[in-house]
Amino acid sequence: MPLRYGFLSTYPPTQCGLATFTAALFDELTSTAPGASSGVVRLLDAPAGPGPRPAAVVGDLVAGTPGGPRRAARLLNGFDVVIVQHEYGVYGGPDGDEVIEVLDNVEVPVVVVLHTVLVRPTQHQREVLEALVASADAVVVMTETARVRLVDGYRAHTHRVSVIPHGAAENRRAAPARSARPTVLTWGLLGPGKGIEWGIAAMAELADLDPAPRYLVAGLTHPKVLAREGEAYRDGLAALAARLGVTDAVVFDHRYLDPGSLAELVSGADVVLLPYDSVDQVTSGILIEAVTALRPVVATRFPHAVELLGDGTGLLVPHGDVAAIAAAVRSIITDDGVVRGLASATAAHAPELLWPAVARRYRRLAAGLAARTGSRPSVAPVSQRAPGTVPTPTRTPTTATATVTARR
Repeated sequence: MPLRYGFLSTYPPTQCGLATFTAALFDELTSTAPGASSGVVRLLDAPAGPGPRPAAVVGDLVAGTPGGPRRAARLLNGFDVVIVQHEYGVYGGPDGDEVIEVLDNVEVPVVVVLHTVLVRPTQHQREVLEALVASADAVVVMTETARVRLVDGYRAHTHRVSVIPHGAAENRRAAPARSARPTVLTWGLLGPGKGIEWGIAAMAELADLDPAPRYLVAGLTHPKVLAREGEAYRDGLAALAARLGVTDAVVFDHRYLDPGSLAELVSGADVVLLPYDSVDQVTSGILIEAVTALRPVVATRFPHAVELLGDGTGLLVPHGDVAAIAAAVRSIITDDGVVRGLASATAAHAPELLWPAVARRYRRLAAGLAARTGSRPSVAPVSQRAPGTVPTPTRTPTTATATVTARR
């Protein structure tokens, strides 16, 4: 009988990478068993407005709502296996520690998917992550770098940690014909740290080319950045382009694109540029999407890029190095041999990164957990432990069968 999956995550129409990831994985896991009653407990910062909610959503966990974590757990107990997406900023409580109370009341097997593993967490961030990992039956990270960082830097049971890559939709297409003006593309939700300013500065270094490339920056400002700072980052980028004299070479597309429109945009790019400032980023869905679309990629040396592109699948450049970015982009748009070499390397990686292959690995992991009998680990909420202590797993009775029927 097909497993019923319960997800705890943000979910569309929320605009964030976690929501997009969850929707794609949910659709893939349930596509082979459309009759099985799987569902999502959706994370929200505030109560949802009027109107119908997505069919997959069985309930909401609004951050900071009294009793909310226990109600969310009761819904999740209606499924065979629970898949929890984790980022610190999407749950209520200090550093999102509300998630621990949810898991302390979940009685079915739990898979925790870590999208961030910090190198230098605060004491409380460390406590939250270690409590989360201790309460999970299995932990998924998306890169080997993240696995090593988790096992070496936190108290985590090695045998519970699996590496399953971030997935991407099928978007492998033939390389576009050389356009009159080459397109360098960066996309995603905008905000400080994306490093777009380095890409803009690189356009000034490439102004001697005929035709000079166009730098297309696609995406809305991140909702949380917008609420905190407005459009200050985007406005600053436009001002920089004007100061450098490349206003005609820099184009902002302010839309949040649906998957089909995004796939078309990516497939037409001559270069995908990821000039991120982060030196800690262990997961990038955008990087995966670029590679699976067989686009030439130039990226700064953040951990996921080093791991995925370091064998020649893309070109790596130092952080904030305008000259190196410009040189890498120049080599791609002026040398067909470079393009062919990168395309060959990316084609070798792409199949294992597509959602069907990724979902098969989640399906096998979930089936193994659901087949077990006995009890699952649990820990007391972080707020009930002395500061600086590491959670000690207790045992909570569990069953692989549903104990509460989720609402649809």
